[in-house]
Amino acid sequence: MAKDITLLWGSGSPPCWRIMIALEEKNLQGYNQKLLSFEKGEHKSKEVMDINPRGQLPSFKCGDKIINESCGVCFFLESKYKSQGTKLIPDCDAEQALMFQRVFEVNTFGDKMGNVIYYNWKVPEGERHDSAIKRNKEALTAEVKLWEGYLQKTSGGFLAGKNFSLADVIVFPAIAYLYRFGLSEERYPKLTEYYKNLMNRPSIKATWPPTWKETPGQDILKDI
Repeated sequence: MAKDITLLWGSGSPPCWRIMIALEEKNLQGYNQKLLSFEKGEHKSKEVMDINPRGQLPSFKCGDKIINESCGVCFFLESKYKSQGTKLIPDCDAEQALMFQRVFEVNTFGDKMGNVIYYNWKVPEGERHDSAIKRNKEALTAEVKLWEGYLQKTSGGFLAGKNFSLADVIVFPAIAYLYRFGLSEERYPKLTEYYKNLMNRPSIKATWPPTWKETPGQDILKDI
């Protein structure tokens, strides 16, 4: 089954990482994969463009079926291989509802994070403003506090309750990204506890970004 799957990915990318976690959880090791370099522009190569005309990673195929949106891939894998590996959509209505809610909040989370981390990369030097930087940081701070609050209210250690689910598969890489860029562990104790507990989960440990093992993080988010 795994031989039908192809994943082109980039190290450290939360969208790529969540697919790799899902593949591990569904016992689909041994799939075809290729690590590409964002720095070298390999995500714009013909190999990628043939699968993903947006020239982005991840690029994913299962047989002749192409899905390049990472959340869509995770749902596809759970649907197609629901009888094997970890059950990633809870049976309990309450947990399932919370899982869907958290999954579809991840794009807002990611946008606010990117507006801070990549501000200088996205905004030309002559168009940068201290007021915009301040607004972006305030928006991200409010967002992180929201997720800290979610974890304070949720018992069981996972985002949707007592079971590891697609909410964790999809959101954990974004939370790990915060810490990679210097989020304070002391300021957000529940988020830090969640992050440290899941770091050692086999699927996450097996897919930890190789570039993160080789290079130090940054402190861009130390004041968040």
